[in-house]
Amino acid sequence: MLISKKNRRIIYENLFKEGVLVAKKDYNAPKHEDLEVPNLEVIKAMQSLTSKGLVKTQFSWQWYYYVLTPEGVEYLREWLHLPNEIVPATHKRAARPARPATVRPGAEGGAPRPPRGDQEGYRRKDGGAPGDYRPSFAGVGRGGP
Repeated sequence: MLISKKNRRIIYENLFKEGVLVAKKDYNAPKHEDLEVPNLEVIKAMQSLTSKGLVKTQFSWQWYYYVLTPEGVEYLREWLHLPNEIVPATHKRAARPARPATVRPGAEGGAPRPPRGDQEGYRRKDGGAPGDYRPSFAGVGRGGP
């Protein structure tokens, strides 16, 4: 399919910026949900990149999910004339604030926990049914006498 260079650039720039792209399987949609480009052109451009192995495609619930591969990053970087310092959002490390080193309460020394009062008699054998107790289920269920 012939896609104008302007529309292809919009699609590729968005794909490179985010690292991922989603498109609804609606070939007649006048434009894509996020881009000012016909949805069919987005799907076909991504289909072309998928056939070259530059994008991985996942289809679920009538939506296409496209994820950029490392080869695709290099290809788009060259196609868009971008420096190596610029990377897609999915390749950036999230800056997490450093957690303060604190000791959890009750964790010092590795001492075992004291027994909990509500679980003392759990699964204890002394208070069970007598040894000669045989329950009868006559007349209940299938095949009874």
